[in-house]
Amino acid sequence: MADIKPDIILKYFPDLSAKQIDQFSQLFDLYSFWNAQINVISRKDIEELYERHVLHSLGIAKICSFKAGESVLDVGTGGGFPGIPLAILFPDTQFHLVDSIGKKIKVVKEVASALGLENLKADHLRAEQIREKFNFIVSRAVTRLNEFYPWIQGKFKQDSINAIPNGILYLKGGDLTEEIAESKLKATLYPLSDYFEEDFFETKYVVYVAQ
Repeated sequence: MADIKPDIILKYFPDLSAKQIDQFSQLFDLYSFWNAQINVISRKDIEELYERHVLHSLGIAKICSFKAGESVLDVGTGGGFPGIPLAILFPDTQFHLVDSIGKKIKVVKEVASALGLENLKADHLRAEQIREKFNFIVSRAVTRLNEFYPWIQGKFKQDSINAIPNGILYLKGGDLTEEIAESKLKATLYPLSDYFEEDFFETKYVVYVAQ
């Protein structure tokens, strides 16, 4: 198996604890193992795991630093992105990862268990089935915003304790002008190219919608 190290994560997040470095370091072997059984990452992308999946997920952390006691819902998490990298980075924040495809949630649970992530739970559910409320809802390019928003409307806590108000933090790519206009949401775009210098991030954004 290739010797892939999370150096790119340390490049942008240099203050990680030894435990966090160890957890990030385990991700390549864990995903290589599980991806061979249940395809959650495209085969050609597995070698680019740390840039295209882990660091991409952590782009959300450049916009919002989650606080102790906050709760975050990851909708359509797939193999655990962005939820697993964020749960490693913010061990005092509670993460709930959901996906409508059960075998993907199996991978999430196995990876989270191997990493010892006690601040993460994962369920085979659609967002519409969730009854809890959260400070933030995150997702990575699951669908267009006008389809996504009704799934999670009304699932936000009223009280904000963060530097930014409770809301959606959505990882999307490409020209989003039409999509945002269509959604009729008041959205703020944060280009990830402002934070990460790799070419992959040139057309990638965090879309923030306050509640």
